[in-house]
Parts: sequence; structure tokens; C-alpha cells
Amino acid sequence: MGIRGELRGWWERGRVLAADHPLLADIGVALLVQGAMTMPFLVPRAPGLPPASWAAYGLSTLTVLPLVWRRRAPVAVLFAVLAANALYRLTVEGPGQPLPYTGLVVVYTVAALSAPRGRLVSGLVLMVAVPVGVWLNTRSARLTFSLFVFAAAYVFGRLTDARQRAHRVEAEQAAARERARIAREMHDVLSHAVSLMIVQAEAGPVAVRAAPERAETAFDAISAAGRDAMAQLRHMLGVLRDDGAESDGTAPREPQPGLAALPGLLDRVRGSGLDVTYRAVGDVRPVSEGVGATVLRVVQEALTNTLKHADARTVQIQLTYAACELEVTVSDDGRGSPAVPRRGGHGLVGIRERAAAHGGGAVTGPGAGGRGFEVRVRIPVPVAAEVGA
Repeated sequence: MGIRGELRGWWERGRVLAADHPLLADIGVALLVQGAMTMPFLVPRAPGLPPASWAAYGLSTLTVLPLVWRRRAPVAVLFAVLAANALYRLTVEGPGQPLPYTGLVVVYTVAALSAPRGRLVSGLVLMVAVPVGVWLNTRSARLTFSLFVFAAAYVFGRLTDARQRAHRVEAEQAAARERARIAREMHDVLSHAVSLMIVQAEAGPVAVRAAPERAETAFDAISAAGRDAMAQLRHMLGVLRDDGAESDGTAPREPQPGLAALPGLLDRVRGSGLDVTYRAVGDVRPVSEGVGATVLRVVQEALTNTLKHADARTVQIQLTYAACELEVTVSDDGRGSPAVPRRGGHGLVGIRERAAAHGGGAVTGPGAGGRGFEVRVRIPVPVAAEVGA
């Protein structure tokens, strides 16, 4: 197992090196092929055959040299290899090769990297070149083995291209999902912060005339909401930087805010004058960072909707810990059903998407007895031992 792991480590390091330095990888392939083609020159020749000469070895090297540029111009390299092989066969009496190494490598490269037009042209050329090469080597028309090995090289090339395309599609989809996640995070942060600022700013003039001390509290709440939004935006946008670090070098490494940030969120909302009550029911236990961040954003978006649309005075938030799921309920005493159509924007869509990302679901609508509005989200969670592990 240790040897296998060590070999796998060497293989992975080689793949990374080849991806970062493709020219070095192609030079390595050319040297490997040259080593294989050198073997017949080292084996003693049968009696009656002319000895292997340096001229023949030089021409065999000339057939390998184009492989250094195989990724840059596969079709051109194919023609160069065919021309060099023809020159070798027609001008010298050199040792033959058990396999057409250079031809197999370049056919694989054409199949893996060339456009459909290049593959078509290469296929038409090979349909002529392979029979001619077999005749020059064996003075016969036995094509079965040659056609098989060239077809195998082409198939392996096409499989490599398909695998690379699948990896690119997967990477693009992952990037799109990450962009959507960041967009939802930014929507939640900005919408919540701006809603708090608007509520406090609208209450400010009234408080200045009636109770100046409350006006000071309102301005403090506006400032706190703005600072919190800026801090979270810096954290989220930091992961998009090319260097992967903020100026202090720590923001991208910080975890997303989770349940520990919930009390601070509720305090900021209470500062707007909304009466917020919170309780946890059941066997309270730790949850994963992803679930905690989702719960925080769900509560934040539900409170933002209440501030913007409900004209409510009280909000009840309840986290119910069941055996295998966590249920989040946010209900208010606002306008209820008449406000429901205005709540069908991106906020509720984001809540549903967040719940679905964890295999859960979300239900929104009028509260108990048709009064107010309620958001109920269910998220499956593992048992405490699994979370700790």
C-alpha cells in the first residue's frame, strides 16, 4: 500500500508538472519514444543484413523530433512525421521497429487535440499512408495489425478529449454555482442592511422631535448596519481576488457566519424598533458550518422581508431540533395575505434554493389563523456525533 501510494504521488506530481509546463512534457514524450526506437540499433543485426549506421540513427531521430511540437500543431506534426518516415525508408537500410511509435503518438494527439476538420484530413491521409508504410516495411499488404494499433491510438485520443471536455464542463458548472452562491450572499447582506437603514432613517426625524435620545440610537443602528454589511462584503469579495487574499491576508480564510452570529443579527433588528423573540426547541446540538450559514441567511432574509413589506410589530423565530432535521420558523404579525404577492421576489427564491441545497424544503405563506406571514424551512442534519467527526 505504501509503494502504491508513493507511485500515485509521483504520478500526480508528474501530471501537475505536465499541465504547468506542456513543452517539457512533450520533450519528455519525445525522449521516451527516442529511447524505444534506439533499442533495435543496440541489438546485433542478423547475418546478411547491413549494419546499423549513424546515418540511419540520425534519420530515425529526425522522425521523433517533430513530437516536441505535437500540441501546438498536431496535423502539421503528423505530416512531418510521415515525411521523415518516408525519407528513412527510402534512403537507408536501417533497423525496423516493432511498433510505429511516432505514428501512434501523433495519431493520439490529433484525435485528442485537433478540430473535426483536422481529424478528417488526418484520417484521409492515414488511409493512404498506412498501407504504403506497411508495404515499404514488409513488402506485403498485411494491414490488420497496423490498422488495429492506429485505431486504438485514435480511440484513446477521443476518450481523452471527452474526459477533458467533461472536466471543463464540471469546472464551469462549479464556477457558475459559486457565482450564484456569492450573488445570493450579497443580495441577502445588502438587502438586510439597506432595509435596516431605511427603517432607522425614516424613524429618525420623528425621534428628533419627540425623543432626541432615540434619534441618537437610530443613527448608531444605521452606522452599525453599514459597518456590518461592509465587513461581510469584504469577506465575500475577497475570495474573488486573483491573489486569494485581502490586504490583511485573513478575510478569505474566515468561515462564513453561522448560528453564532444569530444573536448579533437579532440585536440589530431589535434596534429598528421591531420586537423580536427567539427560542430553540428540542435537543439543541451543533450543526455543520454550511447548515449554520444557511440558517443565518434564511432568518436574515425573512427578517428583511418583514422590515420591507409586513408593517409588523413582532416577529417570532423558532429553531426546532428534531431527530434528523432542523426546522426554522420565522413568523410575524404583519399584513399577512395581502403582502404575500409582493414577497415572491428573489428573497424567497433564495430561501428555497438554500434549503434545497441541503436536501430540505421551504414553505411560505400566511401564519396561523391567516394572520401575518410565516417562513418555515426544514433542513436535514446529521446526528451530533457525525457533526463532531
